[in-house]
Amino acid sequence: MMAQRKIQAKRQIPKRFDPKRFLAKVGSGRSVATYVPPNRIFAQGDPANAVFYIQEGQVKLTVVSRQGKEAVIGMLGAGDFFGEGCLAGQPMRMASAAAMSECSIMKLEKAALIRVLREKPDFSEMFLMHVLSRNIRFEADLVDQLFNSSEKRLARVLLLLANFGKAGEPQAVIPKISQETLAEIIGTTRSRVSFFMNRFRKMGFIHYNGGLEVHSSLLNVVLHD
Repeated sequence: MMAQRKIQAKRQIPKRFDPKRFLAKVGSGRSVATYVPPNRIFAQGDPANAVFYIQEGQVKLTVVSRQGKEAVIGMLGAGDFFGEGCLAGQPMRMASAAAMSECSIMKLEKAALIRVLREKPDFSEMFLMHVLSRNIRFEADLVDQLFNSSEKRLARVLLLLANFGKAGEPQAVIPKISQETLAEIIGTTRSRVSFFMNRFRKMGFIHYNGGLEVHSSLLNVVLHD
């Protein structure tokens, strides 16, 4: 009799909500799609009605001015959310999002995500940490743009692409990225990017071997005054 009660008690214990498992599988209000460069996930001016989560790959965020000038405002990787402005009442996308490498992207419908944020504290905590981390990153990007040389800005971007400073192991070889895109990100010309890339290569900070390999020694450029 006691054994039966213990079994029943175990059956009544609800399973702990796992945010990572939730973001790995499709379900109500959740769908997954694959994108390859230069496919867009959404475009500037589109209705903002969902948040996206990167399961695999890298995504580039860009904005276009009224004069038609495009600027890269962010690069995101696996484990990042984007498009969360809709949760704060943003009616239209303020930027475009496009694949930089082959990506697996989960789309979370706004209503479904709001429900999970309200009902699942573990997920709310994880999402809040993401928002705070993104805010810190944007502040660091602004400081970098205002006060650092284009050489330092390029070194920092390459390190970020290789995941230095993020949880987990850095990836030695980063996805293919053009020098034009790097120039847009750091706010300089393609010729300057080419000059610095050749300099980094000669100093052994980066290496080309079927892809761009970034070494931790590149940190010396960022830390050097």
